[in-house]
Amino acid sequence: MSSLEKPILTWFRKHKRDLPWRETSPWGVMVSEYMLQQTPVNRVLPKWNEWMQRWPTPNELAQATPAQVITAWGRLGYPRRALRLHAAAQIIAEDFNNKVPEDQETLQLLPGIGEYTAAAIAAFAFEQRSLVMDVNIRRLLVRAIDGEEHPKPAPTAREKARRLEILPTKNAHLWAAATMELGALVCTSKNPACEMCPIISQCQWRKNGYPKTDLVRKSQDWHGTDRKCRGTIVQALRENESLTESAIKKLWPEESQVEKALRTLTDDLLIQRLPRNRYRLPQ
Repeated sequence: MSSLEKPILTWFRKHKRDLPWRETSPWGVMVSEYMLQQTPVNRVLPKWNEWMQRWPTPNELAQATPAQVITAWGRLGYPRRALRLHAAAQIIAEDFNNKVPEDQETLQLLPGIGEYTAAAIAAFAFEQRSLVMDVNIRRLLVRAIDGEEHPKPAPTAREKARRLEILPTKNAHLWAAATMELGALVCTSKNPACEMCPIISQCQWRKNGYPKTDLVRKSQDWHGTDRKCRGTIVQALRENESLTESAIKKLWPEESQVEKALRTLTDDLLIQRLPRNRYRLPQ
């Protein structure tokens, strides 16, 4: 057993948040993992509850229209995730008897599921021993073990190997949940609450004097971006059955940016173009 395991699991039992997808079906876990990709917990919570009430199994979601799915996704961002979850639900309903597959390789064949999401579903839905490496887990362990402030943008083979060495043989899913929670609540990216950390005495980053990372952490200003423009158009179409291109262009100051957004949204199947230059959500 790693010397980190006992204090982290003890901390988790006392301080873990009451998140509904921790006591749900494999499908509920899968929905949460799609929603939590690049979206914080506080924004996901109300939407997850709405979705699970409306579509409690893959079969119910499979029967929804793309327009219903995109509208229900609301302002979670990156609405392609909604369409991928919808497509995955259709496959599960048709090919897997309405049950989320347990095998990580099979999970990765579903739309929108990569290595990380497959590992997370395997751990949290089926209590398998899988290597879950979200940004919170990676930041916590790179500080505690490697003595660095932030992990690299993507896990390296060396990082994966070192984390596998300390992955518990029993209850690895609890280890994943506990390290994720500690990273999210205490070992945060900015202003970590080190005095509250149960492994402060073992932290190599602390022992090294909290050195700053050499990595440049980029952040994009949301205002005025192509993504913001796309989101504005999709939100307007959620609120209207259809809109003309000229009406859509009134929503945004840069006409060329709107034209680009309409092209890319159409290519991504997030909106449909109708005759007479009208647009709507896909039916």
